[in-house]
Amino acid sequence: GSGTIEYDSDNDFVEEDYGPQLDYKDPHWCHSPGLTNGEVTCHSPRGRAYRSTLGTRCEMSCDRGYRLIGKSSITCLPSRRWSGTSFCRKMRCHVLPLIPHGRYTCSHGFMVDSRCDFTCDAGYRIEEQHSRTCERRGSWSGGQPNCEDTDPPKIKCPPSRLKVAEPGKLTAMVTWDQPKATDTADKSLDVILVGQGPRTDFKEGASIIRYKVYDQARNRAACKFIVRVEVRRCPTLPPPLQGFLTCSSDGNNYGATCEYHCEGGYERRGVSSRVCLFDRSWAGEPAECVPMEIKSDVKTVSALLEQFYEKRRLLIMSAPNITDPDYQLQNIMIQKADCGLDLRRVTIIKLLGSPPRETGHIKESLLSSEAIEAGNGPGALHLPMASDELFSYIDNFLLEEEERERLELLRDFCN
Repeated sequence: GSGTIEYDSDNDFVEEDYGPQLDYKDPHWCHSPGLTNGEVTCHSPRGRAYRSTLGTRCEMSCDRGYRLIGKSSITCLPSRRWSGTSFCRKMRCHVLPLIPHGRYTCSHGFMVDSRCDFTCDAGYRIEEQHSRTCERRGSWSGGQPNCEDTDPPKIKCPPSRLKVAEPGKLTAMVTWDQPKATDTADKSLDVILVGQGPRTDFKEGASIIRYKVYDQARNRAACKFIVRVEVRRCPTLPPPLQGFLTCSSDGNNYGATCEYHCEGGYERRGVSSRVCLFDRSWAGEPAECVPMEIKSDVKTVSALLEQFYEKRRLLIMSAPNITDPDYQLQNIMIQKADCGLDLRRVTIIKLLGSPPRETGHIKESLLSSEAIEAGNGPGALHLPMASDELFSYIDNFLLEEEERERLELLRDFCN
């Protein structure tokens, strides 16, 4: 208690108590409690209608999004003061980190109940949840999303192309520029060629060229085009009757050359060769193999032999008379080998008799006396030869490689 001392006239004093009296009935013993952004719930000994009487107990709580700082429960004390103080502080979550290749926007910043929506850059897609919410305890819902590269790169191949093979070839060199690839996420891409590359020779027909590309996330893209090489061809050139052809390259392709050859006893009339042109036609007119005209009435050996230069070969048979056994034996051998001799383009000259009465003929044509002297020229054989010996002699001296191949091809047609 506290008080004052008053002196009376008799110099006596009385102590008086002026301290507050505990009155539970006073409805305003303590000041009326309040809580900004919160709620106060009080229980008074006198009933619900009294909020600040002595002994009143008040529970403090904050609105959603606010956190209570201080006492959660206060009591009205005899000192007319409350047993403690409280206030409500606005709650917030921590700042969300940025995500690579993406961004987010929030409805109320980082405050409670704020929702942050995540989006990704072009070419990326959100993995897991698309948004997070700041909960009342100050923590974010869910986990941090990622932006994954799901957009494949783009690549465009050059157009398909057709090229004609070069003259005399079955291939053509084809060139093109490597296609460029683009990607929404990556700037550096590795373009891979599958198949034959540019600036190389392509064979006849169609070839499929493929390109593929991967981005850093291993998304894949591919494209393809066709390279077609056309070999322009002439109609198959028929060989002449009593003759054959030898052709370069593939025989009837653009730029190929075919040469005419005649069998024994025949000679070429017309062009020696023809070329397949770009328009698929043969240059010139076809040649013929006509029976060889041999002048047997020439006056000199050279005049006789000149007729066989680069045309045919000579086999000269000589005997005293037709009854000579060696001559008859040789005649039989020649007849058996007639087919093979024709393949070798060998001409047979027969000489009979002794000087100065010698006679000679080529098949049905008689030779002049001057030309008969050819029988005594270099290379004459004076003893009869069997057919095997004769063929061996001719092969060793007179057969060309081209004729050898043809002989091997047609050998079965001869006895």
